[in-house]
Amino acid sequence: MQSDMKQKYMVIVLLVLIAASGLTSFQSYRATERLVTEDMKQALAQTMAEQQSDVISCDTIQVFNGHLQLEQLRGKAMLVVDTRRQTGKTAGFQCVPQCSAATIFAMSEQRPAMLLWILAMAWATYCFYYRRKTLPLLAGMTTYGGLHYAKAEGLFFDARGQQVRLTPMQQQLMEMFFRANDHLLTKAEICDALWPKKPDASDTLYTLIRRLKPIIEQQSNLKIEVDRGKSYKLKAR
Repeated sequence: MQSDMKQKYMVIVLLVLIAASGLTSFQSYRATERLVTEDMKQALAQTMAEQQSDVISCDTIQVFNGHLQLEQLRGKAMLVVDTRRQTGKTAGFQCVPQCSAATIFAMSEQRPAMLLWILAMAWATYCFYYRRKTLPLLAGMTTYGGLHYAKAEGLFFDARGQQVRLTPMQQQLMEMFFRANDHLLTKAEICDALWPKKPDASDTLYTLIRRLKPIIEQQSNLKIEVDRGKSYKLKAR
């Protein structure tokens, strides 16, 4: 249960980093786009005011570039002539400054976004290797309620692949639960197997169950259900 939550949090962190990288990149691009648009407009306004003519020539482009305040924009901004008919006029055109998206992107500050992207990739790599390292090899294992039992080794593993540390008595009882039909054991079966020479092992069994319960509940999605001290059942929550 805890492992599943941890893996969910790991995925959430990865998605947040990716989203933050994309948002930071987009905001930087839009801010640069506004600066570029304002610079091109003021450069065009000064150029047309100085030229005092609607004729666009090579000199117009040179003057336009000279009025650009953003040095990175010089030689990359374009003047596009819109020849569509204007409202209230029989004919006309409008000179419109334009700049490619690639140029704006190159001019924008993308280092914070790249840093977030690198962090996202590093986190994704960590998640991948964490998954490979901690996930047990389930082949040949008995799995129940997020708990894996490797019969050959006689060991229990949680969902992360970490060994569940048990005392010898706890280990033996858990093995009995996993072998039993419906994971159900009677009080007599447990006492006869664990304390065959003890006339009354009720208190010892009670202590064993009391100490085993929190371990199982913390390491898996299982619980031990008690039927008035007559039987005990390992049950998925």
